[in-house]
Amino acid sequence: MTVLLLRLAGPLQAWGSAGRFVRRTTENAPTKSGVLGLLAAAQGRPRGADLSDLAALRFGVRIDQPGTRVRDFHKAQHAESGRVMPLSERYYLADAVFVAGVEGPEELIGQLHQALEAPRFLPYLGRRSCPPAQPLLFDGSLTEGPLEDTLRAVPWQASRWYIRQLDRTGTGHEQLDLLMDCPTDEIPDFSLRDTPVTFDPRHRQYTMRGVRTGHVNAPAHDPTAHLRLAAPNSLPGPSPYAS
Repeated sequence: MTVLLLRLAGPLQAWGSAGRFVRRTTENAPTKSGVLGLLAAAQGRPRGADLSDLAALRFGVRIDQPGTRVRDFHKAQHAESGRVMPLSERYYLADAVFVAGVEGPEELIGQLHQALEAPRFLPYLGRRSCPPAQPLLFDGSLTEGPLEDTLRAVPWQASRWYIRQLDRTGTGHEQLDLLMDCPTDEIPDFSLRDTPVTFDPRHRQYTMRGVRTGHVNAPAHDPTAHLRLAAPNSLPGPSPYAS
């Protein structure tokens, strides 16, 4: 099977699975419906299009930088009648970074990769007000192998300021959470209603998905690595550019 990895990083993200009406919540990590919606939009699929091929993909997320949960208030007014809609609460994840992946047939995964290189509709991180701050694709985004093994092996995608913050606290590395689709013959750690059946705005439908949790140690970080790269001859030891 082929794996497609996405780096999901931005000032704000919102991945709801249960919020409705005046209280719009967010999960702690991207939902399957949110990521598949991003992929469907990149391909230019209409909202009422068949999603069975995407829903069948195996899905997983690694939390590289958990971010901070923030709350905002949203006010809306009807454009024609002028009627003011009820004030709503909206929750976001600020400064979070995730690596999300899907695993499936080579042809379909290749099509999704091509779509992300030139998306038909602009991608966003759960809500239209949450654009990505970095390219979704990175070196190694398209690869072979089991999804979970790939998520465990991909380089840490946390922001530099976040890694420096860990350096100041003396941590230097941390354990990253993994959230994977749970096989149907296993007991999940928890469940979410976030597998999309249709995104048709007249009648959105989702089914339950079992989720299995895991952990992987983030790679150890050398706080002086950027100094050696910036001035390779100013510090003792071999130059990282030496052949």
